[in-house]
Amino acid sequence: MQHRIVVLGAGYAGACAAGYLARRLHPSEVEITVVNAEAEFVERMRLHQLAAGGDGRRHLLADLFGGTGIRLRVARVGAVDTDRREVTVTDGAGTDRLGYDTLLHALGSTVADRGVPGVAAHAFDVAGRPSALRLCRRLDELGGDGTVLVVGGGLTAIEAATEIAESRPGLRVVLATRGRVGGWFGPTARRHLLRAFDRLGVELHEHATVVGVDATGVRTADGTVLRSDATVWAAGFAVPPLAADAGIAVDEDGRIVVDRQMRSVSHPQVYAAGDSARAIGDNGRPLPMSCATAGLTRMQATASIIGDLTGRRIPASPLAYTGNCVSLGRADALFQVVDGEGRSTWSLRGAAAARMKAGVLRATAWNQGHPTFGLPVRRRRLADAIDRPVGAVRP
Repeated sequence: MQHRIVVLGAGYAGACAAGYLARRLHPSEVEITVVNAEAEFVERMRLHQLAAGGDGRRHLLADLFGGTGIRLRVARVGAVDTDRREVTVTDGAGTDRLGYDTLLHALGSTVADRGVPGVAAHAFDVAGRPSALRLCRRLDELGGDGTVLVVGGGLTAIEAATEIAESRPGLRVVLATRGRVGGWFGPTARRHLLRAFDRLGVELHEHATVVGVDATGVRTADGTVLRSDATVWAAGFAVPPLAADAGIAVDEDGRIVVDRQMRSVSHPQVYAAGDSARAIGDNGRPLPMSCATAGLTRMQATASIIGDLTGRRIPASPLAYTGNCVSLGRADALFQVVDGEGRSTWSLRGAAAARMKAGVLRATAWNQGHPTFGLPVRRRRLADAIDRPVGAVRP
């Protein structure tokens, strides 16, 4: 009987992980199924461009998985039963249950409202393709007249504000954040960021904690009302409660608590990667939710699954966060390098950084369909590995 591997999610972590496993494990011994709500791989790092009116690139998962033997199930995940080792999925044909022997949870994250009233009812976001398109339609309705308010001070907020300001110069773009925007950047990089805001006309409100959202704008903790015709919520992300509801150990954001091998600390047949995993980096701190983290945790999770199933020694993939790369429109960007403790060291700025960011975007998307490019083709057999305890090493 084939060992059933089910991968939940086909984003930056899940799609590449599934392709890698399919090319590394013998197809006669494993059955790999990917469950994803959409039939396409979504470049989440480009969704701010899609929201601003750019043409989104389309990557059909069926094409990315072509020739791998991966079974693609376009459906929404409703529940995970860790006792029965089943996943409940729903699509246009109804509800079904998929059995698994090994589960890789890579469903990613969604917007975190932080308990702020009105976010769900009145705010837009760029956390998914449908929501980015919804924002785009709203901006089209505004035309060249109106105010767009972006709430948040992180990478997503910065990219959304600058992209909208550059692509739709008739709109007034405002950014409100509870702290300092880009406060983690070094002095030189942050000065470049603020100059980009000035150049694009982005109005900045720092130390403005939003406590309420309605159809006409937001209210801050000191009573200030900021009016807007479209409020974009980019003040953080959280993981849906699927894992928590299944009884899997999670942190306060809903991320699965994993060990160094990306195994759930409570359910060793469950692995997690990307935003779904609370992984501790090599510096002893939790890795942030990001595309870079998706790549790091995906590499460790796939190495661990292969090692656990074949009995081979599991290599320790690096879990080091090396920096941030943020777009400031299409022709400007920042790449901030950090040391092992997360402290800023040096930065690349301007057009050179923009070219670098564009190259990263292209390479990351291409890698989803070529996860083992440049590596020797080796299909590992399971042998008797599935009868040994998780983590066992073949003599």
